Amino acid sequence: MAYVVTEPCIKCKFTDCVSQCPVGCFREGANMLVIDPEECINCNLCVDECPVGAIFPEEEIPEKWEDYIELNERLATQWPEILVPKEPPTSADEFREIDEKRHLLEESAWDESKV
Repeated sequence: MAYVVTEPCIKCKFTDCVSQCPVGCFREGANMLVIDPEECINCNLCVDECPVGAIFPEEEIPEKWEDYIELNERLATQWPEILVPKEPPTSADEFREIDEKRHLLEESAWDESKV
């Protein structure tokens, strides 16, 4: 079992969770984070740090977000590791309360040069 980042993270990408991870299992995409299930040690430290409640243990993911298990697995192999928290995107507060954001997910990796 691993922890999984789900839809509330899209376009918010708060990175408070990153500082709590003792093994560096977070990966950074253009507008969301994922957890590498091969690296996650199930410590639960990241869950309470997520200001939008996007992180769940794999067996407790709401049914509507079950596909995020596969999404985290797949994108964790493509996106770079993130070890240090960053400022959230300027859009974070705007998208914080929006439901159904899957169509906004950018599956490209974070690109520092585009900042």
